[in-house]
Amino acid sequence: MDDKPEDQRGKLNDEVFSYQPTKDRRVLIYWTNKLVITLKGDKAERFLRQIADADDHTAQLIMAKATGNFKRGNERHPPDPG
Repeated sequence: MDDKPEDQRGKLNDEVFSYQPTKDRRVLIYWTNKLVITLKGDKAERFLRQIADADDHTAQLIMAKATGNFKRGNERHPPDPG
């Protein structure tokens, strides 16, 4: 088993992911308020089961894994509005 933490850079501490289930049984996953993936069918149902009892950090990790392309450290961050 891998003892290496999955969020070594602490990127998920900022809670950059959010999700929204829809009436037609889809799940919309957002990263910094931008839609990045829509889950349908079995994937959406599996996602909702996994995230139901997850704490905040685990929920962020589940959403990051669901998007599939947020592992490389090359994701862009929006400019600071300040």
